[in-house]
Amino acid sequence: MATETHGAEAAHGAAEAGMPQLDFSTFPNQIFWLLVTLVVIYFVLSKIALPRISTVLAERSGTIMNDISAAEELKLKAKEAEAAYNAALAEAKAQAQQIANETRAAIQADLDAATAKADAEISAKAAESEKAIAEIRDGALESVKDVAKDTAKELVAAMGSSADARSITAAVTARMKG
Repeated sequence: MATETHGAEAAHGAAEAGMPQLDFSTFPNQIFWLLVTLVVIYFVLSKIALPRISTVLAERSGTIMNDISAAEELKLKAKEAEAAYNAALAEAKAQAQQIANETRAAIQADLDAATAKADAEISAKAAESEKAIAEIRDGALESVKDVAKDTAKELVAAMGSSADARSITAAVTARMKG
């Protein structure tokens, strides 16, 4: 019997020396505390943690919705601003084209006036030049007559004859007429 008691104590000591979770004698106690812990966790989660989490999620959802609606409004404003910009750009291009056309017309008018003035000046200078050329031609013709008279007088004198100025003038004039 001593061996039996010793064997039972050895088995009991082995159970105590092993893992207490696997000792079947403590299962009801472990199951009780497991249920108590689960109930406490359930109440803590359902009454404290989950309402806070749902509040945070609701706030985030509201913030996201507000941000999306604000983004839509800003998108509409951006489209309106783009349309206004395009309209202003088209108007500015039209005004620039009009200014360019007016400037071209003014420059062309100034150019036409300057051309007309230059043509008038050129015509006046050409008339003056023709008059001056005619005067020079007439003066040259007179100079040629004088030179021809002097040359004829010298030639006649060099030949040993004498001629009066009237006959030399008549001869030069007759010769110049053809």
